[in-house]
Amino acid sequence: MLIPSIDLMGGRIVQLEHGEELRLAFDDFDYWIERFSRFPLVQLIDLDAAKRTGDNRSLIEQIAKRLPVQVGGGIRTADQALALLDAGARRVIFGSALFREDGIDTDFAAAVSSSIGPNQFVAAIDTKAGKIAVRGWRDHVNLTPAEAIAAFDPWCGAFLYTHVDTEGTMRGFPIEVARTLRPLTTRQLIVAGGVRAQSEIDALDALGVDAVSGMAVYSGLLMT
Repeated sequence: MLIPSIDLMGGRIVQLEHGEELRLAFDDFDYWIERFSRFPLVQLIDLDAAKRTGDNRSLIEQIAKRLPVQVGGGIRTADQALALLDAGARRVIFGSALFREDGIDTDFAAAVSSSIGPNQFVAAIDTKAGKIAVRGWRDHVNLTPAEAIAAFDPWCGAFLYTHVDTEGTMRGFPIEVARTLRPLTTRQLIVAGGVRAQSEIDALDALGVDAVSGMAVYSGLLMT
């Protein structure tokens, strides 16, 4: 399944390369909401909140009323997640808040799961140069994706794995990574980072893995 991504920064829809360099920006929200309205799930990320430089909360609330979205970016408390669910989000993505400098915060994951329910809880596992990347992908935690999946599996309903090294490049997602991760959990596994072709989405689907794509969608390589 293809899950289109709406990344928000400075009140616009944007696409960044490696989470840093601005490549595309759009202001026509109605156009893209209409294009994505046929999808069962859309990913909505607040990049400003993830980078702790502001937020796009009002836009998120507007879009969540019009599209079936899972929302992420800078969410640090269960109360924030509950507010997003109340605003219309289907699920909430937690990333950096799940990790401490010295490892995984399973107590926090358990508390989130108890508060919002596991089916509404998506655990984000992002890697950069082979390490878990946190706080807008600017810091690292010395853990493997396998360790993180094992720790969060009892608490979440889905995993979102982002391969930051290929994010926004349209060079293709490394299928072997998905093949390695898939046996580690029975939860829904969603991957992101460089997905550019329907053939990739089909190959991932054959593994039981769903794919997020942004740059290829907005560039017209993937038809929506």
